Amino acid sequence: MLDDGIVDLFCGAGGFSRGFHSEGFRTVLAIDVEADPITTFQHNFPSTTCWNEDIRYVHGIDVLRIIRSRPRVVIASPPCEPFTSANQNRLADPVERIYTDPKGRLVLHAIRLIGDLEPDFFVIENVTPLKDGKAENFIRREFKEVGYDNVYFNILKATDFGLPSERKRLFISNIRMMHEMSSEENGNNEGIKVVADVLKDLPDVDDIHDVPNHFHVPPPGKHEDKIPRLLNGQALAYFRSATGKTYLNYVRLHPHKPAPTVQGLSRFIHPWRDRICSPREHARLMTFPDDHVFIGSSINSQFNQVGEAVPPKLAQIIACQIKERL
Repeated sequence: MLDDGIVDLFCGAGGFSRGFHSEGFRTVLAIDVEADPITTFQHNFPSTTCWNEDIRYVHGIDVLRIIRSRPRVVIASPPCEPFTSANQNRLADPVERIYTDPKGRLVLHAIRLIGDLEPDFFVIENVTPLKDGKAENFIRREFKEVGYDNVYFNILKATDFGLPSERKRLFISNIRMMHEMSSEENGNNEGIKVVADVLKDLPDVDDIHDVPNHFHVPPPGKHEDKIPRLLNGQALAYFRSATGKTYLNYVRLHPHKPAPTVQGLSRFIHPWRDRICSPREHARLMTFPDDHVFIGSSINSQFNQVGEAVPPKLAQIIACQIKERL
């Protein structure tokens, strides 16, 4: 029996696992369909078995054959595109997003594998609209069919735990999670961290340095001349969501506030310099340590891996709550 073994489904670049490793857990198997994230994961967790596989064709018996005993914890981050309001083409019915959208159905495959592996604890991360309407009832039903009667839909805000960027996410689990911590509990006696706290000691991209993923990012040609005139909080690009909400991109970061939500398509303007932030600066906002290297075939791949991750510090807080129950 593995006392600390976890399986990471839709592992991405390893933010979820990074947080659990900080609490003494060990990822025994990580699975993702994308090649670049798996390469990144393997680089940062060389002792973990990594599968570049489509989870639809992965079965519990395959996993158990490799890890040889059931894991204590299964974590999963299925794609959020079918559910997020930022997707203008998402299906109108929240239940159809789960059962009809091919990517939405990946949530069901995560539940299937959790049922096969029978971990003591599981955590599925996604955007909050996953539970909209009657979808929550159907997800509860799916879990009940694989043996988990008690399921909690925990909504956590990263800034409630002192993280330096806004991020509200849903964590479906068989434990009820604490929804915030005091400054003393999260080790941040000054409260919420802000952009300046995590970017101020980085060298500039044009300086000689050895910080990985920290390089000049070319600005979009049509916006380059506008960057010097951009004030804190202003943006170069705007688009509407499925709910009519206006989203911003190429936002000038305010140095004394948390950053907006870091997403795969997010690009930020540096708070003090007239340039786009590097992938490493995005990673700092997501609480990745500098020795967590992102390996990608393109600049966009590196940005996507950072923005689609679970912030390691938030994952660590979740791992801590699970460890207390082991």
